[in-house]
Amino acid sequence: MTPFLQTTREGAIVTLTMNQPETRNALTGNNAVQEFVDACDAIRLDTTIRCVIVTGAGPVFCSGGNVKDMQRFFNQDIKPDLIREEYRNGIQRLPKALYNLDVPVIAAINGPAIGAGLDLTCMCDIRIASDKATFAESFVKVGIVPGDGGAWLLPRAVGMSKASEMAFTGEALNAQEALACGLVSRVVAPDALMEEAMKLARKITANPGAVLRMTKRLLREGERSSLESLLELSAGYQAIAHKTDAHKEAVMSFVEKRPAKFED
Repeated sequence: MTPFLQTTREGAIVTLTMNQPETRNALTGNNAVQEFVDACDAIRLDTTIRCVIVTGAGPVFCSGGNVKDMQRFFNQDIKPDLIREEYRNGIQRLPKALYNLDVPVIAAINGPAIGAGLDLTCMCDIRIASDKATFAESFVKVGIVPGDGGAWLLPRAVGMSKASEMAFTGEALNAQEALACGLVSRVVAPDALMEEAMKLARKITANPGAVLRMTKRLLREGERSSLESLLELSAGYQAIAHKTDAHKEAVMSFVEKRPAKFED
């Protein structure tokens, strides 16, 4: 079977391209979840990687779950408890792996991001969209609920009111509407999408890798921690940061008025 993910690397930047355009880069009925989990594990262990870009091949970013594959659930021999376990051991592994990856992740959204495809973008830290992109939390349109964590992810991206509107209607936003509600941070022409994503990734990777990872972890913890708890964690991380070679290099380059040069 052809791999779902195509992995390329430029310096400290890894690009993961969903490469199954014949299924509109669907996340189920294939090895997509396992490949994402494996990729995240490898990236986490490679401290020379400082940024990840996720994008899709073809005209669609990601269509989410494979709707045709869902017909097998009509089989009365497949009981609800088995379906629950399939979700827990399948698609639900994706947000645990990608959202918790401690490397900055940019979603370069080249086309429609539908259902779990939209939620996939919300697992990323930064979202840049082609003006051809659309976004739909469309589970209700096929008679199911967000099974991949979308009910947790989407409100954190756009707020509860907008998330509720999207989830209850299932209607799609165009790229400019997504920009207006904060779902994406910028919209560009289709042929400029990857260039824009790479430009941003290079700005990110100009900074020390260990500090980037700790900064992302603090941002993640800040979503669910009290201020007091986050301050304690920040103090601990800062103590580590002050003792890194990267911090020393950054300070000395500032004092000596020269560009900083960080080693992996």
